[in-house]
Amino acid sequence: MQITTASETTRGFGAELRSWRMRRGLSQLDLALRCGTSQRHLSFLETGRARPSRGMVLALAGVLDVPLRHQNALLLAAGFAPAFRERALGTPELTAIDRAVSLMLAKQEPYPALIIDRRWRYTRGNAGAVKLFTLIAGGEPPPGTNLQDALLAPQGMRQIIENWDEVATWTLRRAQAEAVIEGTPEAMAEMDRLLAFPGLPKLANTPKHDGTLPPVLTMNIVKDGIRLSLFSTIATLGTPLDVTMQDLRIETFFPADDATEAWFQGA
Repeated sequence: MQITTASETTRGFGAELRSWRMRRGLSQLDLALRCGTSQRHLSFLETGRARPSRGMVLALAGVLDVPLRHQNALLLAAGFAPAFRERALGTPELTAIDRAVSLMLAKQEPYPALIIDRRWRYTRGNAGAVKLFTLIAGGEPPPGTNLQDALLAPQGMRQIIENWDEVATWTLRRAQAEAVIEGTPEAMAEMDRLLAFPGLPKLANTPKHDGTLPPVLTMNIVKDGIRLSLFSTIATLGTPLDVTMQDLRIETFFPADDATEAWFQGA
């Protein structure tokens, strides 16, 4: 059995801390000043010559805007128990949040609203979302379906999205921005996976337009003689203290024209 020593644990934390600091573009002095410590102490933490307290780990992680799941990893690397739980939506402790989310989905009717996580995996949707999914794919997707893949993959929605190049370009830009904020190798690997789909616009390219961009991006779906034009908003919880809650996204869709509104209204 291999035994991990305290010094090895501290060095593991130091390497992770330095990695997060570099991702955020901060010098040791910048980070030390923001955390109310000295540059010398921070240097000792990064090299493993000093061991952080639990409070210091959380303070550093907070300043670096480290996602909660990775704050747990930093705590473990420093030899402490995780601070943030990861509870599924629907568990008794999350009843009030589940009720609020369900209310948001219901209030969006008859227009689509759905719950996804940070990787665009589908949890559930309202009746408007089911109606849209039924038009697109014949029914509601099972929980865990990656909607980003459905949007971008060759066998997905490419053939029915009238402005697919534009939607794909801005979707990838949004995904890239989220990956940069998360700042982990896993997030960047996910971006590489998406960019491996054939025919995707490169993120470095400027989307083609004539200089008169609309106020928001619309997704124009054409299938079975029906044309829908939709734009969306995304809501998150204000101050999540649970890993699952930080990952939760509520995407609500609105009609961008009268014909789309009439279709969802059932007129």
